[in-house]
Amino acid sequence: MATDKKPIILAVDDDPQVLGAVDRDLRREFRRDYRILRASSGDEALEIIRELHQRQEPLALILADQRMPGLEGVELLEQARALFPATKRVLLTAYADTTAAIRAINNAHLDYYLLKPWDPPEELLYPSLRDLLAAWQATYRPRFEGLRLIGFQWSPLSHELKDFLAGYMVPYQWLDYENNADAEALLAGTEYTAADLPVVIFEDGSALARPERAAIATKIGLASKAEQELYDVVVVGAGPAGLAAAVYGASEGLKTLVIERQTPGGQAGTSSRIENYLGFPTGLSGAELTHRAWMQATRLGAELLAPQEVQEMCVQDGYYKVLTLTDGSEIRTRAVVLTTGVSYRQLQVPGMDRLNGAGIYYGAARTEARSCEQRDVYIVGGGNSAGQAAMYLATYARHVYILIRGESLAASMSAYLIEQIGNTPNITIMSFTQVQEVRGDGHLEEVVINTNGQVETREAQALFIFIGTKPSTEWVQDSVICDPKGFLLTGRDLVADPRYPQAWKHNREPYLLETCVPGVFAAGDARTGAMARVASAVGEGSMAIKFVHQYLDE
Repeated sequence: MATDKKPIILAVDDDPQVLGAVDRDLRREFRRDYRILRASSGDEALEIIRELHQRQEPLALILADQRMPGLEGVELLEQARALFPATKRVLLTAYADTTAAIRAINNAHLDYYLLKPWDPPEELLYPSLRDLLAAWQATYRPRFEGLRLIGFQWSPLSHELKDFLAGYMVPYQWLDYENNADAEALLAGTEYTAADLPVVIFEDGSALARPERAAIATKIGLASKAEQELYDVVVVGAGPAGLAAAVYGASEGLKTLVIERQTPGGQAGTSSRIENYLGFPTGLSGAELTHRAWMQATRLGAELLAPQEVQEMCVQDGYYKVLTLTDGSEIRTRAVVLTTGVSYRQLQVPGMDRLNGAGIYYGAARTEARSCEQRDVYIVGGGNSAGQAAMYLATYARHVYILIRGESLAASMSAYLIEQIGNTPNITIMSFTQVQEVRGDGHLEEVVINTNGQVETREAQALFIFIGTKPSTEWVQDSVICDPKGFLLTGRDLVADPRYPQAWKHNREPYLLETCVPGVFAAGDARTGAMARVASAVGEGSMAIKFVHQYLDE
């Protein structure tokens, strides 16, 4: 039985001529919007109904003859009701059986009965069936076609998986096991129980319990193994700088590989709205910008590995760079562009570690916003990321409180965001305020805040943290020179460092974005002196490819 997205009408009759006539008339009127199935007995029909239920296909209406050997029409419709309670049930009967049909309306909750013959169908068949189908459509909600994630709202792993899927723009349906009536029935169709949650159910019906991101990546078609033995340039990190480098590298004929350890887009990818990026007067989400750049890079020939992580880099034969991945595999390349970006600093107060991912989130406003509906939420931080998150959360939350250590947002946030926040009635800025403690049993329930020495405990559904960043360069600091904070030194900043004469052994000065290793470049937020803006990151990523060409031409 082929799968179709259309709802189904099932016709049942043991008389081949009658069944053929019913099938013909149903198809003539309803085939545009419905799939017509037929069965020649009550037992055959019941098997079809059971299969449809197992496959979770929509059954709109059953039209069954009353007098059939074995399972009669009323009995069939009664059994079908247990599997498809909303399906409309119509009995097809002769005049002599009208008493049984009327009795079935009361006892078996029959929706309607029709007398044979029904000629002409335009008067005696179609009007009644149209009314029944219209009533069914009024309450019908099409089944979600795609990946589904069943878990607990306050599970850190559930939160990680939601972020991962959202980061790759994979359409998915989230079902909270404790609050969604469909979750238990859906889970029952797998081999897993509530103890195995979170469970991911894929479109093909297969399921994975507590899956690793790599396992999901394989199922949704992401590559985890390099296709080439040698690349012209490998870009480490798929934020705006990395994706720009991939687009320009691939478009200019370089064998280009991008490696991303988490999700593409970096911090910009989690932004709910970017309104100051050139060429988008109405703004766009970070996810949308990331998806466009990802598609563009792929279309131009760049290869992308994700989620995959580089753990070591070394130089071979004085020229080739060898990148070792966490799975032990190695990738050889002539040049490297480090666009590893930054990560949010952790808030160090009592209770944080215990509740991380269970009401406390770092830059995750998009995936958890709906869970904050009509509740109070708190944001710690005064930068653009915090402001964008506040504006997005304000469309769901009852009230959003922005906690900042200083007096105002003027020194750290763009003017357009400050103006928008000021015009949003359910956002409040709390100056000179810090979080002192977080509390909760299994998930965040309270925040203890300190405002100018005044300590207060407040109920809180969620706490979103944007308190500055640190470069994601730990794995490469043994290979290249970084500043005391871990940011990568390049170009003139590198030349000015006292370690430069000993580290640089080439017969020219480093290019503007080149690190102390010839042929290894850095762009974006992980580089010393970066502007921490999407536009500047894209510019640096593009510019890095120019220097890659110059290096390769040597």
